[in-house]
Amino acid sequence: MNINVYTESTPNPATMKFIVNKLLINGSTDYATRESAEKSPFAKELYKFSFVNGVFFASNFVTVTKTEGSEWPDIEPILKEFVKGAVESELKVQEVEQATDVEFEGTETEIKIQQILNDYVRPAVEQDGGAISYRSFDAGVVTVELRGSCSGCPSSTVTLKSGIENLLKRMVPEVTEVVSEAL
Repeated sequence: MNINVYTESTPNPATMKFIVNKLLINGSTDYATRESAEKSPFAKELYKFSFVNGVFFASNFVTVTKTEGSEWPDIEPILKEFVKGAVESELKVQEVEQATDVEFEGTETEIKIQQILNDYVRPAVEQDGGAISYRSFDAGVVTVELRGSCSGCPSSTVTLKSGIENLLKRMVPEVTEVVSEAL
């Protein structure tokens, strides 16, 4: 198979999405630090570049966060070529594949919240090179975790409050607020 790689900017100016024409992983996984990348041969190799500050994988793309002071025009071609070679040589994203079945737990309201996040919010967030995970629901407050390009993105607060919070309040009357858990 001939591997093609193209890039897309994300709402976060520090991240770039490198999209390939092959499934890399079922689900998503975040390697926000060099240390966390130890179990990912692909992420470990990316972190060998001094300008890489974060790595996130989902379906057919890898989102790379650059270090401050690096410029995309300088590093994008290098990363594009690396991603192409890594995918062609079948460098693994994870040593062990994780289960992909999504199972929701909790009260009826919590399950409804998780289902909405999975069906409506997750695909939109993944389009921007990020991921969202449900953490908890307590006294009307939904706590989520934002990863990938969403982590530290200037527009993630707007997305959280204007998009996700409004959607959940409309579909689940018990929801009064949505907050993001700090990593």
